[in-house]
Amino acid sequence: MRGDYGSLVWVNDKDGHEYVCIAEGNVGDKQDFDALSESERATCADTNHFIPTDRW
Repeated sequence: MRGDYGSLVWVNDKDGHEYVCIAEGNVGDKQDFDALSESERATCADTNHFIPTDRW
């Protein structure tokens, strides 16, 4: 189902920051934020913007 928790994927960048992205296309197959294309990155949000720590 589109729009539920299952449609999200978490990825990290080389500095260890965590992002949550919409798993469209190949985004769900990638584990590294730096490997995402610009259009794939546009679906992502830095978790530190809504959870004020690096780890919950």
